[in-house]
Amino acid sequence: MLTTNELERYDRQIMIKGFGEEGQEKLKRARVIIAGGGGLSSPSSIYLAAAGVGMIRIVDNDKVELSNLNRQVLHWDKDIGRRKVDSAAEKLKKLNEGVEIEAIDEMITEANVSQLVAGFDLVVDAMDNLPTRYLLNKAALEKDIPFFHGAVYGFEGRAMTIIPGKTACLECVYHGTTTPEEKFPVIGVTPAIIGCIQAAEVIKYIVGIGELLTNRLLICDGLNLKFTELKVKKDPNCKHCGHLGGKE
Repeated sequence: MLTTNELERYDRQIMIKGFGEEGQEKLKRARVIIAGGGGLSSPSSIYLAAAGVGMIRIVDNDKVELSNLNRQVLHWDKDIGRRKVDSAAEKLKKLNEGVEIEAIDEMITEANVSQLVAGFDLVVDAMDNLPTRYLLNKAALEKDIPFFHGAVYGFEGRAMTIIPGKTACLECVYHGTTTPEEKFPVIGVTPAIIGCIQAAEVIKYIVGIGELLTNRLLICDGLNLKFTELKVKKDPNCKHCGHLGGKE
């Protein structure tokens, strides 16, 4: 049940066709894990918390640096040197006291990824490297948890939604490709756009409205302000999801 305060707080989104109080109650019951505490995590967690997602777990083991502040808007000058998860949790709790925020100060590895995502309804990919994304993709598939991919580089961003057993997964798209783990360019508006798209996809999935970015890789070219959509097919021989079957 929604409280009187919640009915007033979420009044405008409850008005959306197909959303209603039932949709808001679904959000209230939802448990979302956000992998990463930086550029993509900031906007996605802000808008999921603002929308009333009941429980958000943020996982990251980095500290806030001055060079983060052009894009990681949950972190401020006063937070330099603090753990990102602590800085993020502090702001999100102030944004919406009705949302439970859990901060996990750990690096995501093959040894702990399964445990970190266990018990959650959705996984948001807010990472900055492909190897960790592959670990999350595989763990989400194994536990039948929808996975919301996002990536940025300079003014370019990408997003895709993965439903285990039904859609193409991250491995189907990139086939194990990796890139050198090095410093890459990014401007804050790019993760803002992609993080908001990820949050929108999460909300739509939980509430059960709209069309998701499944079997579609959305590419945003911020410099020319163009969106390109690439159709993606589920690879029946994919080493991550091929055994799950399902339709393309």
